[in-house]
Amino acid sequence: MKHYLRPEGSPPVNGYSHAVAFSGTSVAVSGQVPVDAEGRIVGEGDPEGQLRQVFVNLRTALAAAGAGMADIAKLTVFLTDLADLGAFRKVRDEFIDVERPPACSLVQVVGLVHPAFRVEIEALAVLPVESVQPG
Repeated sequence: MKHYLRPEGSPPVNGYSHAVAFSGTSVAVSGQVPVDAEGRIVGEGDPEGQLRQVFVNLRTALAAAGAGMADIAKLTVFLTDLADLGAFRKVRDEFIDVERPPACSLVQVVGLVHPAFRVEIEALAVLPVESVQPG
């Protein structure tokens, strides 16, 4: 993957790359929500707690496909409250390489599938060609 953090003439960024080029096998990760492995909502009313659980779920889904957080090329983030943006940035930076951040879109939404959910995040990752296993 090649990260184009801030190409000449682009506006400043805060934790994302303007573009990421890659080749290899793509891994699409469905939107992850703040639910633990037992199906319980985590961090109700706590943006950081919800975000941390979502990133743990992303990491788990990626691992199942043979990928890791460093393989993420693009994140799409859905927040119900833009006041949670600071919490998102803080938690995101605990899980991703801040020197090689993925491309990212962030959208405020009226609601998610459960009224207690404050965040949902989906990811597009890429496995290097040499790491792809037949299956």
